[in-house]
Amino acid sequence: MEKQYQLDLGLHQNDPPYNVLPHDGEAIYFGTLFDARQADSHLHYLLQDIEWKHDEACIFGRHIITARKVAWFGDRNFDYTYSGRTRTAHEWTSELRAMKDLVEERAGARYNSCLLNLYADGDQGMGWHHDDEKGLGPNSNIASVSFGAVRRFDFRHKENREKVSVALEHGSLLVMRGTTQARWQHQIPKAKKITEPRVNLTFRLMVGQ
Repeated sequence: MEKQYQLDLGLHQNDPPYNVLPHDGEAIYFGTLFDARQADSHLHYLLQDIEWKHDEACIFGRHIITARKVAWFGDRNFDYTYSGRTRTAHEWTSELRAMKDLVEERAGARYNSCLLNLYADGDQGMGWHHDDEKGLGPNSNIASVSFGAVRRFDFRHKENREKVSVALEHGSLLVMRGTTQARWQHQIPKAKKITEPRVNLTFRLMVGQ
C-alpha cells in the first residue's frame, strides 16, 4: 500500500520557502514571487501574446497531440527534444526575459530557456513523468512559475511510491533541483471543478548551449 503525504491545497503548507520533499531531493516552494496585480498582468500577457501550439509526442510509436498547449523560448534558436519530438526555441520576448531575470535572482541559478505550458482548465493535466532529457544534464535545476488557477502538483518517489503534494498559487515559484528528477516523478492531476486557465513557465538550463 502506498504511503501518501498529502498537503491540503494550501491549508497546511509551511511558511515558504521550504522543501516540499521529505527526502532524496529538493523541491523548494517559494510561495508567491509576484503580487496579485503583477501576476494578473503577466497572465493576461501570456494568454494574449504568446503563440501557443498543441504539444506533440511520440509514445510507444504512436503520434500524440496533447490537449494542453506549449511554447518554447531561449537565449537563441536552439533545439530541445523530449517525448520523441524536437522543438526549436523562439528568442526571448522582453516580458519573458524580465521574468527570467527575477526568477534567476530568487532561485540563485542561471537559465537559458523556458518551456511554457497552457492548461485551459481542470480537464487538462499532465501524467506522471520526470524531466531527465539529455539536454538538461544530471541533477538539473528547473524553476516553475505558475499563473492563473491554483493547481495541485504531486510528487511520487520512484522506489517506495511515497507521495507529497503542493498547491501552486497564482504568481508562485517552485524550484526543483539536486536529485529530484532522478528520485521522484511529478504530475498535474486533472481537476474537473477548475474552469480557469493556468499557465506554467518552466525555466531550464540546457547544457552545451
